[in-house]
Amino acid sequence: MSATPGFHGVLLDVDLTTGAIGRRPIPRDHSLAHLGGRGLGARLLWDLLPQPGVDPMGPDNPLMFLPGPLSGFPVPSASRTCVVTKSPATAPIASPHPHASTVSYSNMGGFFGPEIRFAGYDGILVRGCSPEPVILVVDDDQVRLEPAGSLWGMGTEGLDGALAERLGGRRYRSVYIGPAGEAKSRRACILHTAARAAGRGVGAVMGAKGLKAIAVRGSQMPTVDDHAAFLLRLERARRRFEGMVGTMYRGVLRRGGTAMYLELASKRGVMAVRNYREGSFEDIDAIGYKASRTNIWVRSSACYCCRLSCKKSGVVRDGPHAHVVHDGPEYETGTMFGANLMIDDLGGVLKAITRGDDLGLDIISTGNVIGFLMEAYEKGLIDQDFLDGIDLQWGSVEATHAMIEKIAACEGVGAIASQGVAAVSRHIGDHTAPFAIHVKGMELAAHNVQANPARALCYATSNRGACHLSGDDKHHQDFVAAMDSTGVCLFALSAGRPMPGMSCKDTALLLEAITGEAWDEESLMAVGERTFALERLFNAREGFGPADDTLPERFFTEALTLGKAEGSVLDRAEFQQSLADWYSERGYDPETGRPSAETLARLGLEGS
Repeated sequence: MSATPGFHGVLLDVDLTTGAIGRRPIPRDHSLAHLGGRGLGARLLWDLLPQPGVDPMGPDNPLMFLPGPLSGFPVPSASRTCVVTKSPATAPIASPHPHASTVSYSNMGGFFGPEIRFAGYDGILVRGCSPEPVILVVDDDQVRLEPAGSLWGMGTEGLDGALAERLGGRRYRSVYIGPAGEAKSRRACILHTAARAAGRGVGAVMGAKGLKAIAVRGSQMPTVDDHAAFLLRLERARRRFEGMVGTMYRGVLRRGGTAMYLELASKRGVMAVRNYREGSFEDIDAIGYKASRTNIWVRSSACYCCRLSCKKSGVVRDGPHAHVVHDGPEYETGTMFGANLMIDDLGGVLKAITRGDDLGLDIISTGNVIGFLMEAYEKGLIDQDFLDGIDLQWGSVEATHAMIEKIAACEGVGAIASQGVAAVSRHIGDHTAPFAIHVKGMELAAHNVQANPARALCYATSNRGACHLSGDDKHHQDFVAAMDSTGVCLFALSAGRPMPGMSCKDTALLLEAITGEAWDEESLMAVGERTFALERLFNAREGFGPADDTLPERFFTEALTLGKAEGSVLDRAEFQQSLADWYSERGYDPETGRPSAETLARLGLEGS
């Protein structure tokens, strides 16, 4: 076990093929070089899969649940868990390796990560595939696998209650998959509290392993090196957090959650609308933040040690979807099941979100795929027979709900749609590629880019395929990767921008007090740069190169026609120059996409 305070120095290691349960030590130098969460996950994935081409859905692909070293301490918003695995949802343009795909890191809030730390672990590593459905129960050092046959087929909405009844109380914190994960839909997610999700396909990996749920209960905590210093620095961080609650940015986040961006993004022309043909939605007021606050929301909720309470829950009070009760809409879910599909029925949007979560689908990817199919149907490239009789018109709530069921079950048209927009585009024909909105096989999130060149670079260079949370430039990418490795939520951080919130320096000072090691902004940012480089190395080993750092043709050739950003289109030459500058700034080889030997040496990754 690591002697470094702040870390347990051990992973819970579970082999579902054999049923073996053990503890895997984490070397001290790994803890200090990579921390936890996304950084430790990159290190472990690189080491555990030394050969490219491993099937993401096979027994050799590890599935890791990794909080950070601040998770579980009373640090503001230190709630995050990073789910790291080899992605089942991406692919390079060309690779000599079968099953080539990127690293996948999916960040989830709530209470699960802190509970892993309370149980005495720095993470959970799941390997192998169970011959029968199981759940993993962790009660401090008492760990067991139990049959999950009675839970198989159950939606996520009732799983917390079912697990509480089975395990004798609600003190356990749990994650689980729905029917989409069981069906191995490659757009399945892992859910926690029925609405917090680790998305972008990781639920398919969990389903392929036959693992329905993990329930954790703990009573421990890692030690602190300098308790007095920790309390002083914790109070400083809390004061910064209090200062941001009443500000325009953070105060509105507390009041409206991420849904506050719905009207703002539409006004700026950077929203995904009509399969990314537009950046503004003319009917945004019908499904925006104000409509939700007035007509649906009844309460707010927060993740572990967070005062922002950005989760909003409510009920549809009237209309054909009356009595639907669920969290949301949020920005991503409200856009992808609303504006991107031209749906202006708020109740219908919340019903789609509710069903998507219950089935365990990644709503970002699912909304993207449905939008692509709507456009292909509009253009006469597919017909109702292709769609199993569904009349997939723009704005149709009923057709959207029907497609959600198909994609989750991997049945009929859902068999190909569940594999993502790139797969559907290839199936229909290469002539659909210009409006198949993905990068490296991963669907874009709800942020359009014709009027946002910085976000275009973010999508093109993200290591897990199109990811709006990757960061819009090198500095921000390194910052995000570093914070994803600490367990702190990005919403609580200032990222060096002129707004209140915990800074990189605050986070480093907390780490220093906890671990007894010297930490500052430079060393913490180095963790982020090291993490990004390791992920890049993994992808390069799988066959990804500079040709994969690209964007759909639509963004370069089809200007927006509505709203404030009317006429905006990406300039191809400027985009290519931004890519070249990014490679140079990072110290990556523009011919291979790999970090150079000098860059690897500077980051302590020699020989990788």
